[in-house]
Amino acid sequence: MTRAYERLEVARDGGVETITLSYPQRRNAIGPRMTNELLWALEDARAADEVRSIVLTGEGSTFCAGGDFAEMTSGATASSLPHKGDFSDLLLALCKSDKPVIARVNGDALGGGLGLAAASTFAVASAGARLGTPEIHVGLFPMMIMAVLARHVPRRRLLEMALYGEKFGADEALRLGLVNRVVPPELLDAEVEKITDAIAAKSPITVRLGLRAFAAQDGVELERAVPMLRDRLAECLATDDAREGLMAFLEKRPPRWTGK
Repeated sequence: MTRAYERLEVARDGGVETITLSYPQRRNAIGPRMTNELLWALEDARAADEVRSIVLTGEGSTFCAGGDFAEMTSGATASSLPHKGDFSDLLLALCKSDKPVIARVNGDALGGGLGLAAASTFAVASAGARLGTPEIHVGLFPMMIMAVLARHVPRRRLLEMALYGEKFGADEALRLGLVNRVVPPELLDAEVEKITDAIAAKSPITVRLGLRAFAAQDGVELERAVPMLRDRLAECLATDDAREGLMAFLEKRPPRWTGK
C-alpha cells in the first residue's frame, strides 16, 4: 500500500521493507508526525506476507538526531494520515514486532533516535556514529527511552548516561549491548544484508511465533514464563513448517518452508 508520507521514504525489495527517516533538514529528528507515520509503515510491513524483515535507517549522514523540539512545542502535527499513536506506542510496536526490525544506524542516533535503535530487534552501526542521551542539556530527561535502554544497559551506566547527557562512539555502544555490530561505513549495507538473508532462510511462521513468544515472556517471572512458553512451543509444533523441518532433518535434506 502506498501512503502519503511526509517524513519517511518506504521501499520494498526482495522481502525487505526499508523505512528511511527522511527529514534531513532537521537531521531526521523525530516528532509526532514522523512517529505517527512510522506506526503506519510498521503496520503495513507486518501485514504484508512477502515482507520478511524491516530495515529502519536515516537519510543522509544521520540516523536520527533525537526529538524534533520545534514540532513538539508548536503543536503542528497535521498529517494526511489518521492518528495511530505517540512515541510510547512506537517503542512498544518496535519491541513487540513479530517481524525482525534491523536498525541500520548510518550516523548519529541520539535521544529518541537511540530509543529507536534500542527497541529494534537488531542494530548495526557505522563506525563513525555517535549515540547517547543528551536530553538533560535542554532541561529534559530521556523518560520513555529509559525503558528500552534498561533492557540493554546496566543500571548505573544508564543513570550515568542520562544524568551526564553523554554521547559516545559506536564501539562503546557495542560494549553496552546497544548494537549487535559495528562496521566501517562501506560495509554497513553488507552487514545488514547478512541479517536479512539469514532471516529469509528461516520459516516465516516460526520467526513470527518466536518473536511473539519472546515479547510475551520478557519481564515475566520464571514460574509464569516457562509454562507459557511450553504452550507456545505446542503452537509452533502444530505448524506445517515445524513438521516439514523435522522431516527434512530426518531425511537429511534442506527444508521447504511454506509459511504455514
